[in-house]
Amino acid sequence: MRKPKVKEIIDYNKQDVTDFIDKDNPLKLSDLGIELPQDPPTKVVSIRLPTNLINKLKSYASQRDIPYSALIKLILDERMKESFKET
Repeated sequence: MRKPKVKEIIDYNKQDVTDFIDKDNPLKLSDLGIELPQDPPTKVVSIRLPTNLINKLKSYASQRDIPYSALIKLILDERMKESFKET
């Protein structure tokens, strides 16, 4: 993609460019040669939980023979599904 020149940017800052925009035929980013990176299937998050809760989660996960982080994901997923059924 071509990098705009400083003079070009200054010119467009001074002019009304709304006449150049066709609202009936909007462009997609791909039409402009721009691609956004794909979101990864998972993201890392960090939350603070009470130590007592973490210990309970670890104990329960151990009983089910799964990592406690996987247990947290399962619990969150199940709860979200229940919540969306109610609405």
